[in-house]
Amino acid sequence: MLDIKTFGPQGGNVLYKALSHPLIVEEMKTLEAALKGKRVAFYDPDEYAPTLCGLYPAIQPALILTHDSEQVGQADGLGGQKCAIVHAANCDVDAILALSFEDAKMRSRLGAFIGAIPLYTLGIARLPDMFFPYKRPYLDKCNFATNFAFFRETEHFSTRLVTANYWSNYGAESLRYWLRLYDEQGLILAEWHHDVENPAAGVVIDSQEVRERFNLPHFTGQLFIHVIGAKGHDVVKYALDSFGRKGDPSLSVTHDANAWPSMRFATLPAPDDDETVYLWLQNSHGTTIPAGAITLNPMGEDEHYPIAQPIGPYETVALDVGALLPKWRWPAQLELRSGQHLVRPRYEIVQRGRTRIAHMNVERANLQPDPALRTMSPLLGRGFVLPFPIPNPALYESFVQPNPMSEALTHMPLRLDVFDEAGQECGQHFLGNLPRNYQGAIALHELLQKPGHAELVYDFRDGGEADGWPHALMRYRHRKTDHAAETSFGGHIFNTMMTWRNEPQSYAGPPPGLTTRLFLKLGQTLDSTMLRSFCYLIYPTSLREGRAPSQTRLHLHVADGAELAQADITIQPSGSYLLQPHKLFDASLLDQAGEGGYVLIRDLTCRLFGYHGLDNEAGGFSLDHMFGF
Repeated sequence: MLDIKTFGPQGGNVLYKALSHPLIVEEMKTLEAALKGKRVAFYDPDEYAPTLCGLYPAIQPALILTHDSEQVGQADGLGGQKCAIVHAANCDVDAILALSFEDAKMRSRLGAFIGAIPLYTLGIARLPDMFFPYKRPYLDKCNFATNFAFFRETEHFSTRLVTANYWSNYGAESLRYWLRLYDEQGLILAEWHHDVENPAAGVVIDSQEVRERFNLPHFTGQLFIHVIGAKGHDVVKYALDSFGRKGDPSLSVTHDANAWPSMRFATLPAPDDDETVYLWLQNSHGTTIPAGAITLNPMGEDEHYPIAQPIGPYETVALDVGALLPKWRWPAQLELRSGQHLVRPRYEIVQRGRTRIAHMNVERANLQPDPALRTMSPLLGRGFVLPFPIPNPALYESFVQPNPMSEALTHMPLRLDVFDEAGQECGQHFLGNLPRNYQGAIALHELLQKPGHAELVYDFRDGGEADGWPHALMRYRHRKTDHAAETSFGGHIFNTMMTWRNEPQSYAGPPPGLTTRLFLKLGQTLDSTMLRSFCYLIYPTSLREGRAPSQTRLHLHVADGAELAQADITIQPSGSYLLQPHKLFDASLLDQAGEGGYVLIRDLTCRLFGYHGLDNEAGGFSLDHMFGF
């Protein structure tokens, strides 16, 4: 296990991203070499030690120095006692490491107390000044707007990352995407920057263009992204399309990785009889993952299958899930115990000549079942709601599979509420108090005979507990073409004026979140085939009473960020709408918007939720949930 902190009052996630940044790894290895064989005392004023030692286990303290008078003489966790920093010169150590990025401050503060003992700091691990266009503390979260993306350009597959300059909404004046591409072995293939000068401009990073630009061989690896100049928040959001080439009909989409590691991930389906499921394991750190440090197990079962091979720094490994767990088949679901070595992993399903790619979800370690969820105020209606589309059942099969997404959850008391596009309820279907190892998949196309959507909600009629983190995996298949896609997401309280803790969540600011800002990319031409974008917009309501129809405005943007046109639509409460830009905007306007253009979906009266994708005339399609900002 990688023993690190990614959350906490000291901004653990920012510290993690600062210490694990690829540009810093070599500097930290230099520090490891300088301290090798030395007896080192730590001065740790901000509790950085667990994350530092987890990421760089060769750096370990022999002694802890403290400036807290009440901690002097207390156990240091190393078999000794904490010593006062003012007595540092008398300590039996060869070096002192001050766990601070402020080198000059530490030297001036400690110089009078350490005598001739050499002082080291984390100043060696600071990023260059070019990464900090604004004057703010080094560990400000917006200084580390970083993320990884699965990135591939081979003979048969391409990828394309698409997003927009949403930081301009928070006052960012100009952005620079600093990018580093790793190959399958974890070697650096290319390093470059992508400047975004215009507010609201589209951002496209295409694997084929990158390969041609740098004259690269085919590659399958990961792209590290650092957005320099971010304001407002540090989350790097994007859609990642995956395309089949040279006659391969594959088309799928996934989205941004969570930019922090987790102990466990869920929503990994076991393979069906004619499927091969590959779990893409991408080492997010500059140290090797030991053999056996990562395991898979059937969800809810104490049956663990270790991954026998080590995974080198930034290496990408495709694991054949069925070969590792041969007796488990869909609709069984699997759990990945990653030991905090990975950010959100992707998986890819190969079936009957097509592939589809999707992501696993972080399984929460800090959530416990909450009895308050059984007695929520009626002012919150049905409370937590997880909405997802049911495309036209005449054309698509649709399945949903509930998933436990916290380590402590043993049961899932759930019900499905089904609605047509006009918002009329078409049935309730009690699923029961499902066990953690539930292996079912509910056929949605059998519950509704026309397009609409379903919502997963808590229902305690058979008992059970809930944690406020309901999740599910949704799988869709075109009846005629056999093309398939899948996605997963979690529930929230939607569209209630009354609040419960941090719900209904807002894209920016405190609850209640009652507005919409969703990003829908436009289509593109791929190998002479036109791909058109679409999305299923859903107006979920935890409490329908008092809700009016939406007042949704669609803003068509050119790739450079300029607004080109608008269109208005209306969605009924608990209703849904299939949005297809090519049916709302003239073809000439879409041509002007160009590749990299997009539709911004805005509503100031309600919070909509959506699932987006691309389709083509051959019945191929992709689908994943949308992101907002």
